[in-house]
Amino acid sequence: MIETKGIKIEGVLQTALEQIQNNKTPTLVSITEKINKVDILSFFHKGKKLAKERSFWSNADQNVCFVGIGNAYTIKAEKNPYNIVKKEWSKLMERTILDNKYTYANTGPIAIGGFPFDEEKETCELWDGFEGSQFRIPEYMLTVDEHGCFLTINIWLDQQSDIENLAAILYDESSQLLDSAFIESENNQIVFEHEVNPHEWKNLVREVTNYIETYPVEKIVLARELQVELRNPCNITDVLHQLLTNQPNSYVFAWETDVACFIGASPERLVHVKDNQILSTCLAGTAPRGETSEEDIRIGQALLNDEKNREEHQIVVNMIRDSLQSCARNVDIPDVPIIYPLQNLQHLFTPVRAEIRFGCTLLEVVKKLHPTPALSGFPQKESLNFLRKHEKLERGWYGAPIGWFDSNFNGEFAVAIRSGLIKREKASLFAGCGIVKDSNPDMEYEETKIKFTPMLEALGG
Repeated sequence: MIETKGIKIEGVLQTALEQIQNNKTPTLVSITEKINKVDILSFFHKGKKLAKERSFWSNADQNVCFVGIGNAYTIKAEKNPYNIVKKEWSKLMERTILDNKYTYANTGPIAIGGFPFDEEKETCELWDGFEGSQFRIPEYMLTVDEHGCFLTINIWLDQQSDIENLAAILYDESSQLLDSAFIESENNQIVFEHEVNPHEWKNLVREVTNYIETYPVEKIVLARELQVELRNPCNITDVLHQLLTNQPNSYVFAWETDVACFIGASPERLVHVKDNQILSTCLAGTAPRGETSEEDIRIGQALLNDEKNREEHQIVVNMIRDSLQSCARNVDIPDVPIIYPLQNLQHLFTPVRAEIRFGCTLLEVVKKLHPTPALSGFPQKESLNFLRKHEKLERGWYGAPIGWFDSNFNGEFAVAIRSGLIKREKASLFAGCGIVKDSNPDMEYEETKIKFTPMLEALGG
């Protein structure tokens, strides 16, 4: 695209404008070109210099990456978000003008964003700017996958659009983003940490164990917050670099507004859909990594044989199997879990494969699966009711579905755990664990401390 010096951009926009003037309907125009290899972090970093909101997504295998700069169009929904997002996206795609000769699922207009953990709760001050569900179609989307590098430019046009001026701006900004010159890197440094009400949290664990003894609830997942302060305003690019380097088996994501950035490295896929094939994940049951390979194997084997963790894991397996019945067929689930190793932790892991039913999309599957017992508890309704009444933390997008989808509802969502909300030099980090009848408050507290580690390390702690 850069070699065309803006001629292609202007030509596509002019053709689109003529169509818009005939139809008298403003619309999205999306232009995709294959480009030379670009450094993803350089592209992301330069988005800040253009004073634009940024988005980032890398899957757990790090073979698909999206970097979004700016905001061409956003779909927002605070009530009934799954249905509204689906309808709004479908309507938008019907009138979107595409210039894309590539048929790959990861090119063309991509919506990237998230849903709230609990759509019934109002957003508090901490999560200002993250109200309800929000999905952004970036002005500039860099896609990097096995097919190469692609740049998609998305622009909203109406009958009064100045095509010549718009094309000049788009060409100039895309040139700046694609300049592969070295970027400066400022390392972050934590200078202060504050545990939010740890004694109150442990007391809530005890309250949950007593509650489970009395009421028909098997598990409730409690989350807590760790507040940190940095020496300087946070360099989000450096945080992404640290997460990509230190958490290679995780989904790395960032979604930035003008005042905050929600960022993390989640090991947990919620669901992936491509060509009507569903892949989901049961990830529950946790243990630390060993200091040596022998100790690591021993700890992993103990996790596989641990009755509490296996019970917790099976709850998730059963729930995902039941949830998929209405929107999937040919559901295939292995009988026993395996170990899923991460940098600081290891988990029990069971993959789930299925075929999506006719008439359903990725978003229906997300709605059915969220929240899994690994994030709220089991049964879902009873555990959510308890959290609404007793948990003091406002989860916002923490523990919620975050991900992307394309014009055909191919896409992927992870569960937004091992994450933090960053506002300049301050950050709130979140971690949780499943509480069952035999849970020990001190041990559960120590488990959450381990789960804070990925974000603490990424922030320079």
